[in-house]
Amino acid sequence: MKYIKFLFVGIIFGIVMTKAEIISWYRIYEMFKFQSFHMYGVIGSAVVLGTVIMFLFKKGIVKTFDGNQILVAPKKKGFARNLLGGTLFGLGWALVGACPGPMFVLLGKGVISILVVVFGATLGAFLYGAFKNKLPH
Repeated sequence: MKYIKFLFVGIIFGIVMTKAEIISWYRIYEMFKFQSFHMYGVIGSAVVLGTVIMFLFKKGIVKTFDGNQILVAPKKKGFARNLLGGTLFGLGWALVGACPGPMFVLLGKGVISILVVVFGATLGAFLYGAFKNKLPH
């Protein structure tokens, strides 16, 4: 019962993503073909909001629900790892037409074909966990 607030926030977030057409395959397709600013505007807004929130975390202004300070780990250096990870993420996003967050919104909306993507993402997460110690971090 103590986690019901997180479920409520997740449901509201899913509704917002649906109404903003962020889960639309067509909108994602437009973005990757540079035909529309819609998704770039959404992503840019998220980057700005995330930057502000990280600043507030680092200053100790934003705390957990229990009142504890959120500790931010130092950023790891490395251009190659970010380039490879971003490329893999972008290719997967372009091929599937769905980011990891909206996958579950699409499932909740009744798009049954997204189950293939959810299975692939779950398998990928499992494989990462299995080989994590052998990968360069």
